Amino acid sequence: MLAVIDYGAGNLRSVLHALKHLNARDLQLVQRPEQLRGASKIILPGVGAFGAGMAQMRKQELVAPLKAALAAGTPYLGICVGMQMLYEIGEEMGEHEGLGILGGRVLRFPHFTDRKVPHMGWNQLNIKLRSDLFRGLDERSYVYFVHSYYCAPTDPDSVAASVDYGIDYAAAIQRDNIFGVQFHPEKSQSIGLRILANFLSL
Repeated sequence: MLAVIDYGAGNLRSVLHALKHLNARDLQLVQRPEQLRGASKIILPGVGAFGAGMAQMRKQELVAPLKAALAAGTPYLGICVGMQMLYEIGEEMGEHEGLGILGGRVLRFPHFTDRKVPHMGWNQLNIKLRSDLFRGLDERSYVYFVHSYYCAPTDPDSVAASVDYGIDYAAAIQRDNIFGVQFHPEKSQSIGLRILANFLSL
């Protein structure tokens, strides 16, 4: 069963449309802890703010079963805030505890004189790891971003791809069965569909 977590913080339509386009099988929206049992893969399409998202995950009692599933080796793909939540602390609208599965913090972009925040639009990846997520992709593929905060991992070896937007930051991460992308594959046209298809084929 492919579990797509719905924590009520935003519209999942684009992600679900992309997965259905790829003929994803046995797709289930998950809103309750018992629905995560038996998941073969998990996608958390993050929408909204870090703190509000974590509060809703706790309210729906999804944190413990999600951590248990990841510890058991279930493949996980976090998208945007779904990647950010993997870390210990998010600094959006105050400090908030994340899932703490990976070491690091989620920081706001510094003030730029030559570019806008949020980072919104197409940017080129710098792929660093031979990740299954990027199988068949050009190492300088363009993907679509919309965010004002970025992940600062304590383990640089977990960074699967970076992007340059005034600073060089983690655009994608991987540790064992855990994957995260700061960009939106569901809005990244053929490149994004390939990334999602690669995850589904793990």
